[in-house]
This record gives sequence, C-alpha cells and structure tokens, in this order.
Amino acid sequence: MTTSRLLLGLMLAGCICASESRAQTAKFPDRPIKVVVGFSAGGGTDVVARILALKMSETIGQTVVVENRPGASGLIAAEAVAKSPPDGYTILMGSQTVFAVAPTLYKKPIDASTDFAGVAIAGVSPLVLVVNPAFPAQSVKDVIALAKAKPGGINFGSGGLGTTPHMSGELFQSAASVKLVHIAYRGEAPAINDLIGGQIPLMFANLSAIVGNVKAGQLRALAVTSAQRTPALPDIPTVAEAALPGFEAATWFALVAPAGTPREVLMTLNAEVRKAIALPDVKQRFADLGMTAEVSTPEGLDAYIKSEIAKWTKVIKDGDIKAPDGN
Repeated sequence: MTTSRLLLGLMLAGCICASESRAQTAKFPDRPIKVVVGFSAGGGTDVVARILALKMSETIGQTVVVENRPGASGLIAAEAVAKSPPDGYTILMGSQTVFAVAPTLYKKPIDASTDFAGVAIAGVSPLVLVVNPAFPAQSVKDVIALAKAKPGGINFGSGGLGTTPHMSGELFQSAASVKLVHIAYRGEAPAINDLIGGQIPLMFANLSAIVGNVKAGQLRALAVTSAQRTPALPDIPTVAEAALPGFEAATWFALVAPAGTPREVLMTLNAEVRKAIALPDVKQRFADLGMTAEVSTPEGLDAYIKSEIAKWTKVIKDGDIKAPDGN
C-alpha cells in the first residue's frame, strides 16, 4: 500500500471515529421531538398534549410538535410509536383507554407494560356520577337500591365502548353487585344531551364535560369517582365515601416512549414535563379542564400503568365486555 493510500485510510478511519464519538456524546435533544396523539384534534388527549408541547418547546431547546393519528381507540398511534426508534424523538400521549383498556378489549398486540417506557403522568381528572333531575335517586346508595330492585332496568350512557365513562360504569356495577344496561353513544356530548333530555337517567361523565350543567341545575351530581373530593365540586362526596369504599376511577393522561429508550433521555423528558405542569398558567388551564397536574417518575408511571392494566382487564373479563365484532 502506498503512503498516500495509507494516509487516506487513516484519515477516513479518524473521521468515522470522530463522527461516532459526536453521535454518542450529542446532547438530547438535538432535533425536533414529535408527540403522537391517537385521537382527533380538539379532544382531551390532544388538548393536554398541545399544552405541554408548547411549554416544552420553550425550555427544551427544540420544537415539540403534535401529530394526530386517530383510529382504533388510539391503538393505531400506539402501535406506530411502539415500533419507532427508542431515542426519545417520537413519544406518545395517551390515556388509560389506550394503555389499559383498548388492547384487552380489542385483543390488539400492544402491551403497554412492555412496549413502552414511562416518561411522566401529565394530568388526572375525575368523573362524576350525574343523573337527570327527574330521576328519583338522591344519592349513590339510592342508585344502588333502585338498580337492585330492577336488575337490568336502568340504562347508563357513555361516549363509546371502552371509554372511561363506560368503564367507570362497569366498575360501579361490579363493586355494587348491580346490573345496569350500557348505552354507547358516538361521543360524550350526545350522551350528555340525552341525559339532560331524559332519554337516559344517569351516566359517569368527565368532570370538564358536565360541571357547567351541574352548576346550572340541568343535572344532579351524586358523587365523584376520585379518591378525594374535587375543588370544582367541593360539596359532592366521592363514590368511596358515599357507598363503595375503595372505589376509584379517573381519566389520566401520560407520556410514554418506545421500550428501550435510554433512561437519561426519559429523565430529560420527565424534567421538562415537571417544569411545564408547575407553571401557573398550565395549572390554570388544567383546572379549567377539570384536571389536576400529577408528578411522577418514569418508574412510577411504569408501575401505575401495570396496576391499571390489571384493574381494567379484570373489569372487562368480569363484565364479559366485547368489541362489536366479537374480537
């Protein structure tokens, strides 16, 4: 080999080594981050994602963009993110519907406990057991008594199969040992309209969706599903204190990354979420949505997702709940 060829080979090798070294030591993030949402723009998951993306863009040093990929109760987006490179640049904003309900209900090959690595919980919102004012129940115990007197004779509405309002109703039936009939609507708003109109007597509704109706006297709130009372309706008891100790259900939103994402990347993202949800204007936006900000570690979120999968899988199996196609 001539001297010139030897020198050229050494130079190329040096360039490759230097390039690899720079790649290994590059500080995360060095390019835009994409937050994938499995629902249409304007929904609860999308709104929370956009609030955080805007604030994170201001502090993390890169643009954080939201991409909507709706379909299959959020599972299309979940599968896409699970298959993405585990580098922190493609992450998923999801809820318990995506992580703990839909995979079991639709028998899809997604296991949130193994396919994802937790980043952080963003926010949590309780549901409210609300009834039409003409419905005779004045308390949770009244609802249980009426349901036991007429098994299968009382309907409850929800925004669709597998949604948190639906699953909260199923959990209630199991905890109270009663039988209600689920009426699935194409969205929560139509269900609430029928509840106000008297076509259905009761439902478990997201707090942000009905707090105005409750305060206007169009609906009567009997209980909230969270472990503690909510500041939005401080005089309304929890289901647990009113009748069913240990009962708890909530809509929660969280960010996850593909499994195998380095811990230092997860911790960087986690720190940015913490910064965002600590801001007064974000806290106010969350409050307006009936939510409270929650602080978690990546490991804490992983453990929480596992517990939620176990909880809702049991509810689905005990209630023999199936997707429309039987799958």
